[in-house]
Amino acid sequence: MQIADRISKLGTEQAFHVLARAKEMERKGINMVHMEIGDTDFDTPTVIKNACKKAIDENKTHYLPSQGLLEFRIEIAKYIAKTRGIPVEPEEVVVTPGAKPIIFYTLLATINAGDEVLVPNPGFPTYESVVNFIDAKPVPIPLIAEKNFNFDLDLLEKLINKKTKYIIVNSPQNPTGGILTHESLVRIAQLAKEHDLWVLSDEVYDKFVFEGKFESISSLPNMKERTIILNAFTKSYSMSGWRVGYGVMNKDLAKVVSNLINNSISCSPNFTQWAGIAALKAPEAIVTKMRGELKKRRDVFVKEIVKLPKVKCHCPKGGIYLFLDIRETGKTSKEVFEILFEEGHVATLSGAAFGKYGEGFLRLSFGSAPVHRIKEAVKRMQSVWHKIAE
Repeated sequence: MQIADRISKLGTEQAFHVLARAKEMERKGINMVHMEIGDTDFDTPTVIKNACKKAIDENKTHYLPSQGLLEFRIEIAKYIAKTRGIPVEPEEVVVTPGAKPIIFYTLLATINAGDEVLVPNPGFPTYESVVNFIDAKPVPIPLIAEKNFNFDLDLLEKLINKKTKYIIVNSPQNPTGGILTHESLVRIAQLAKEHDLWVLSDEVYDKFVFEGKFESISSLPNMKERTIILNAFTKSYSMSGWRVGYGVMNKDLAKVVSNLINNSISCSPNFTQWAGIAALKAPEAIVTKMRGELKKRRDVFVKEIVKLPKVKCHCPKGGIYLFLDIRETGKTSKEVFEILFEEGHVATLSGAAFGKYGEGFLRLSFGSAPVHRIKEAVKRMQSVWHKIAE
């Protein structure tokens, strides 16, 4: 069988490859500290699990409209309207199995070959992968540690041309933990309106902001109609394996995306959508507790990790990652990753997996590592760090 040429343009998310490799080490009896995968180790809240079980018992196991369960879309619309301060109708919501399909479907629906998309770099690898796959051009917007991983707004303006169709924003950000300032969001919005651009706003980490409040670019004046909000229950409710996500977009685009779903997966699972309703109606204290634990882990991690020589650590204001600056070691991200993995038995991710501007960094997730495992990870890193910082 001959594989289509277009497949060579697809990238990959290295976290899943490293996870598989770490699991293989564990099958050999080697204890690994998992900091590679963007997941949380909290149990899915009981109220959500019970709602799913109830839905199955009530035989809510059949096809749904491709756009998603109406009752679920109504609750999503209420949530977005309340938290973003914008009017949202259920017809503007599309339900998908996780957040990635919204990236794929919306870009596929709105971008032609040769169009340009401004992509944060380092950034979530799927952005660039999908843009390449549809024969468009990803244009990196460097996120620099010295700027707290905010956009260089002057450079952003210079990168926009007649071929530019999109700006992708992600705040809090994967992999850096950076948060775009209000001033940055305002300027991005101005540029989007001046040049008639779409904005894809990845808001998956909206509930995990440790200092200050979450702000969506969709909340700014006249931005709702040109913004696609991407969100999921993956992080906020510890539901990564459930695959429950959604997009909020204008009605015309929602119809197109729904048709893409119709032609690919038919619909998202019925019973998981009822679980999503339970999540949105659950007491906010559930998420508050998770966020508090993650902040505690972050604080311990930042305090411990800076004991390593020749490293700098930007304290993330949100999300579940540390983006460790290892440039002073003189080694590549891949070299440091390999030493930590093979000899320290700590699974991390090379910053280069998130784009060329991620070179010289490591991403370490504290989402699935409680405090005692964080301390164990740093201890193991210290035991091999002489090979890295020599």
